[in-house]
Amino acid sequence: MSTATEVKTKWAIDPSHSEIQFKVKHMMVSTVTGAFNEFEGTVESENEDFEGSNIRFSADVASIDTNNGQRDEHLKSDDFFNAGQFPKITFQSKSFSKKSNGNYRLIGDLTIRDNTHEVEMDVEYFGAAVDPYGQTKAGFEISGKVSRKDFGLKWNAVTEAGGVVVSDEVRLVLNVQLVKQ
Repeated sequence: MSTATEVKTKWAIDPSHSEIQFKVKHMMVSTVTGAFNEFEGTVESENEDFEGSNIRFSADVASIDTNNGQRDEHLKSDDFFNAGQFPKITFQSKSFSKKSNGNYRLIGDLTIRDNTHEVEMDVEYFGAAVDPYGQTKAGFEISGKVSRKDFGLKWNAVTEAGGVVVSDEVRLVLNVQLVKQ
């Protein structure tokens, strides 16, 4: 039994080198991509491969951007995120485990509109490097799927042909660069 104190390495998301995106089917024939432009996150790791890390993340709902101002305002309304009452989307990890070399499974609680559900996402770790300024950076791509209705985002409309305007399934795609603190 070791009496040594565990040393945790702290990392923070580098927002200028990260993207937080989502993709949802529109009219079931095309995909709309959106992003959150304001977000923050931290990772505490005990080892170089990040296994077992504690991961926290939040995004500002008001920063949603789908390249269409009218749609963005609708998404901020009570039909979807209700940015006024629920300004943040949050995530807290429960586990981060290695599946194979460079591939991980991330499980945690995602909260949107005060609805919290456990989600599972795939993570690809691209490695770490020291930049020209002496900062250590690490890169990841995170992907998963959630049901928007599970989180209270229930608005929809029906087309003349009987199809839905917005699919229930939302794909999450995050490209994240961390900076060692």
